[in-house]
Amino acid sequence: MPAICLKSNYIAFLLFFIAGLFSAGAAFAQQDVTGRSTFKFKTVIVDAGHGGKDPGAHGAYSKEKNIALSIAKKLRDLINDEMSGVKVVMTRSTDVFVELHKRADIANDNHGNLFISIHCNSSPQKHSTERGTLLLVYGFHRSQEQREALRENASIYIEKDYKDKYNGYGSDAVVNTIVLNAFQQKYRKQSIQFGDLIDHEFKKTDDRHSHGVKEQGVLVLAQSGMPAVLVETGFINNAADEEYLNSSAGQNEIARSILRALKQYRDNLEGR
Repeated sequence: MPAICLKSNYIAFLLFFIAGLFSAGAAFAQQDVTGRSTFKFKTVIVDAGHGGKDPGAHGAYSKEKNIALSIAKKLRDLINDEMSGVKVVMTRSTDVFVELHKRADIANDNHGNLFISIHCNSSPQKHSTERGTLLLVYGFHRSQEQREALRENASIYIEKDYKDKYNGYGSDAVVNTIVLNAFQQKYRKQSIQFGDLIDHEFKKTDDRHSHGVKEQGVLVLAQSGMPAVLVETGFINNAADEEYLNSSAGQNEIARSILRALKQYRDNLEGR
């Protein structure tokens, strides 16, 4: 490749990366002359996974899409009631199919400071012995064995022209994601921090089993230009978890734990 082309590509990459540093989703060291943080957490994106023609995982009697939406709406209402000044944007509020890239577009267009995606987990067995929560943040070491990432990313294949929309996303598309990975890296620390806060609430406050915070290549997180966490609220094909996930008490407990973590995350960013 001619040197001038390499230089042009390098300049383009730098401009793209620098633009990301000043995006509304970035929570970097914004300080006044006294050293106090001037950053204000303004917008949270709440994403109810799946929907419409994409039911997500199945339990004995319920579907992931319905549980995710119910918890997401409860979380929205709690934020509206208890976090004055914070705007909540839902990627869907009804049982509709929203393509993954459109979910990210909604988040980015609304200049979100944080992206929270609500899901239910599932294991390959029909009746799972696994139970508990899992927090996913976008990872750069994704592998074909990571079934949670594969299951969530499988939604793209329902979409028309997915190859064009996702620029050849797949195991052979590493080159296509280099710039995206560089852009997302700066949000990794904040994503893990928020994931740890939710994990603490689930374990210490709700006394739930947790599989911890893991980095995986979930596409809806990768395309959101802000800190982002996918919350696997429980195993829908585990009988005990399914009952909990479908109960009003269980859904309220999950939503309130995420809310407590969100309040602490905001306070940390704003230096309260």
